[in-house]
Amino acid sequence: MDKRYILAVDQSTSATKVQLIHFMGKIVAKRSRSHRQYYPNPGWSEHDPVEIYRNVTDLMQQIVEQSAIDPQEIAAVSIANQRETAVVWDKDTGMPVYPAIVWQCRRTADACERWKEQGMEEVVRSKTGLTLDPYFSATKIRWILDHVEGAQEKAARGRLLCGTIDSWLIWKLTDGAVHATDYTNASRTMLFNIFDLKWDRELLELFGIPSGMLPQVKYSDEIFGEMEWEGLKLPISGVVGDSHGALLGQMCLEAGMVKATYGTGSSLLMNTGVRAIEPDKGLATTIAYAFGNRVVYALEGIIHSTGDTLKWMQDQLGLFETFQEAEEMAASLPDNDGVYVIPSFSGLGAPYWKPYMKASIIGMTRRSGKKHIIRAGMESIAYQVKDVLDLMQDVSGLSIKELRVDGGPTTNRFLMQFQADIAQVKVIRAEFPGLSSMGSAYLAGIGTGLWTKEQIRSLNGSKQAFVPLMDSRLSRKYYDEWKRNISLMVEASDKTLPVNAIPK
Repeated sequence: MDKRYILAVDQSTSATKVQLIHFMGKIVAKRSRSHRQYYPNPGWSEHDPVEIYRNVTDLMQQIVEQSAIDPQEIAAVSIANQRETAVVWDKDTGMPVYPAIVWQCRRTADACERWKEQGMEEVVRSKTGLTLDPYFSATKIRWILDHVEGAQEKAARGRLLCGTIDSWLIWKLTDGAVHATDYTNASRTMLFNIFDLKWDRELLELFGIPSGMLPQVKYSDEIFGEMEWEGLKLPISGVVGDSHGALLGQMCLEAGMVKATYGTGSSLLMNTGVRAIEPDKGLATTIAYAFGNRVVYALEGIIHSTGDTLKWMQDQLGLFETFQEAEEMAASLPDNDGVYVIPSFSGLGAPYWKPYMKASIIGMTRRSGKKHIIRAGMESIAYQVKDVLDLMQDVSGLSIKELRVDGGPTTNRFLMQFQADIAQVKVIRAEFPGLSSMGSAYLAGIGTGLWTKEQIRSLNGSKQAFVPLMDSRLSRKYYDEWKRNISLMVEASDKTLPVNAIPK
């Protein structure tokens, strides 16, 4: 029977989505399910890896039943996953020894500061392209080994495995037969040398993580393993970090092309080709993608809170019921009336990297209302993206003419227009809000022979463009005020003693 479909898993921070993608590039069925978010202490964030795995398998079963296809028509299962979130599990019992520590979690901020004082940051940056920050996986793994009774001893005896969510899912889906990851996810751990393309012995020793815990690293279009499905063996291929999958889904295959994925947080990636630009303190140098036995590099700006800012306004403040309502309220105002939100709910990421900084609302007067706060929250997303775009241009020497965008918040027309106005670039919105799974499906299709690299270019769907309409002088006025406010808050946070993230 002909292979006609890719079963694409998109495991994100807030939910798991599974899509059935036809060989003509169209999504013919999709299902999603949220998973619980755990915040056991201030600044901490956890997920249940078992819940995530069960959601994946349940949704896959539902998709096949909903679409009424023959499973024999599935060419492969692909995986795009939330990055940096770390899982440690016992390979004998098949169970995690501790909940997954999410990329947002700041519990290791104090440890990162101590390591910086010991001079480790430059070693980390020179090998991995990353700054030494709680965002990345290594410090989370170290924390689990330090705080779970017997974990270090089990790890030394080869009983424990670790990885990002992709590795956990691959291991579970193959019934423990395969412990693997791809180059993009490995490059986000702070343990992988992105220039030598291997786990770095010096970094493993510095963080005290046994090499036997780590997965094998593969190209994204390789066959990672097989999962049993109703008597069939379905190949797993197209494994990639979600932001990198979106880069491919956006067809940013040439140096200088930039995409922004708007989700809980945001990742901006600039393709720099086979050239890895020297790491900058404000940006990460990372692996953009790796397939066809070829590794391509990127500059990345990581923003901790974008869509999550609006979710906070909805859940914690109750300012609106639906995101459509929020968009309408923001668009109803002629301007922001001087109100700005600094959304450092999980510290500030690029280009500031302030892990202890707290969120704030600035510039309110007696006439300020919820519409102003909502608009300021949306505007904060666009300002942060411009922060990163400006730095990317400075570091790379490349001029950015357009920004390709995807993710749920891109359905907000006010936000997309304001983004184009503030950045003064054309913003190109994809037909599908989430392109991570589409990128992973392309890779799986290439790996299993369903498509060639040339064919996937023709599969890319229609797009919508937002061009700058605001007078550039007004755009500059808004942005200058943002920079002034955020500089004041950064300066204030530098003078404030950090609160220990680990309760005594």
